[in-house]
Amino acid sequence: MAHDATAGTRIFVGLGSNLGPRERHLHDAATYLAAQHGFRLLRLSRIYETKPVGPVAQGTFLNAVAEVLVVHSPRRVLDALLAYEASAGRVRKAKWGPRVIDLDILLFGAARIDEPGLRIPHPELANRAFVLVPLAELEPDLVVPGLAVTVSALRDRRPDLGDVVPAGDFML
Repeated sequence: MAHDATAGTRIFVGLGSNLGPRERHLHDAATYLAAQHGFRLLRLSRIYETKPVGPVAQGTFLNAVAEVLVVHSPRRVLDALLAYEASAGRVRKAKWGPRVIDLDILLFGAARIDEPGLRIPHPELANRAFVLVPLAELEPDLVVPGLAVTVSALRDRRPDLGDVVPAGDFML
C-alpha cells in the first residue's frame, strides 16, 4: 500500500539554541525533523538572532520555526523532540536558561491540549516575538486555536519586534 504523502497533521515547531555552534545545532535539529519516520519537513523559516528571555544571564539565541507534517499523536511528537534534545546534549538546569537546543511544539493542527507536560498551542506563543516573527513568515494568516487571532496580528502586537533580527537562511 502506498503511503499518502499528504496524510497527517500540520504542526509548527520552534527551534532555538544559544550554546556552542548555534547555527549547526539548528541545522542538525531540522535534519532530525526531516529524517524521522512519520515526520515530513515542509518548510523552514529564516534564522533569527534574538535576545534571551527570563532572569538568567546568557548569550543571544538563534531561533527559527519548522513546518512539519506528522502522522503521530502530539504526545509521541513531544517524546521524539525531547529525545532529540537529550541526544544533542540539552541539560535542563534552570527554567529559561541557556540551551544547546530547544524544540517546542507551537501548534498542532487545530488542537488545543492541556495535559501535564503538554500544552498546545504553546502557552507562551503570544508573548514571544522570537517565535511569532518566524511563524508569521511561514503562515501570517493562520488563526491560532483558542485565540481567534492570526499569527501576524499577534506578532504586530509585540513591543519587542526589534529584538528579532534576521541572521540567515537554512542550508539543508
